[in-house]
Amino acid sequence: MSFSALGLSAPLLKAVAEQSYSKPYPIQQEAIPAILKGKDVLGIAKTGSGKTAGFVLPLLERLQSKQQSRNRYINTLVLVPTRELAVQVADVFKMLGASLPRKVKTLAVYGGVSVNPQMMALSGTEVLVATPGRLLDLLSSKSVHLSEVETLVLDEADKMLNLGFEEEMNRILGLLPRQRQNILFSATLGNDIEQLIKAQLHDPVRIEIQEEAQPLEQIRQIAYHVAPERKGPLLRYLIRQGNMQQVLIFVSSTRTADNLAEKLTKNGIEAVAMHSKKSQGARTEALSRFKSGKLPVLVATDLVSRGIDIQLLPYVINYDLPRSPKDYVHRIGRTGRAEAVGEAISLITPEDRHHFRIIQKKMGKRVEILETDQLNLQGQ
Repeated sequence: MSFSALGLSAPLLKAVAEQSYSKPYPIQQEAIPAILKGKDVLGIAKTGSGKTAGFVLPLLERLQSKQQSRNRYINTLVLVPTRELAVQVADVFKMLGASLPRKVKTLAVYGGVSVNPQMMALSGTEVLVATPGRLLDLLSSKSVHLSEVETLVLDEADKMLNLGFEEEMNRILGLLPRQRQNILFSATLGNDIEQLIKAQLHDPVRIEIQEEAQPLEQIRQIAYHVAPERKGPLLRYLIRQGNMQQVLIFVSSTRTADNLAEKLTKNGIEAVAMHSKKSQGARTEALSRFKSGKLPVLVATDLVSRGIDIQLLPYVINYDLPRSPKDYVHRIGRTGRAEAVGEAISLITPEDRHHFRIIQKKMGKRVEILETDQLNLQGQ
């Protein structure tokens, strides 16, 4: 099936082609026609399934036929759990809507930065992508109004509930018009999500994309046994030998992220740490530079990894192993997307060996492990 069969207009089909989207993902095939018809939609799909474009495209299409909403009266509200996801979703709206005949202003609002610039930027906004806490800040100051919202999107609803946003979400939901289109996406279904579905969605089109095994065949996995004191030199050796121009490195703590990024930079490999203790401005700038290819190395913790979604990321390195096999698959799944080949590298110390065997067993795939004792790492 092609995007042209989904009911999108020529300008949006052009935008899709410019982004080199060859064919719609399964969730897009089902969600786009349903949203275009104004139906409520429940989508159960994991991160990386293409769900963002699955709701952005039809919502932009529907907005083309509507009059611009009153100033500071939002037409479309997208609630998300994290700052990074807010920026990412807003960027997709802006990217796909850039060439449309009727311009649609999209704004991302989130905590961790001054609220005043966001208040001023709200003028003329029709699509608001917001974290719950910051949206309530803006509502309390009457900087934005929800009484004319026609479409609500709850993106990664399970994570919003897991992060303790239930009370904030309920307050926001209580301010919305009863008659509206509702779109809810979640990676999992639990009791809390089921209650939310029953309370907010009316006869939804249910789309459940079975979580297939990560297409690990697109990812070349390799591991290196290494003594703890040689991890840093080995990492630098691998980056240089592989001429890695864009590599995402996962670590276990904010302290390790800072130390590792500093050490890499001191040794001539430009790197920036990205974690929850960094300011939002610093995180946004680092991610933007990394996505554009201007920053070769990003060192990240798992906490912020959901906001790092790069279609053709060539390398992922596990400097520290994650706690669970599921997190391991999630990490390495950042590469090898969109039918491109990626490479995932893990550095395994003696104390990691047992845990890595468990990861391989749960994953159902054996990873080649190379010894590094004979490698000359002097000068790295």
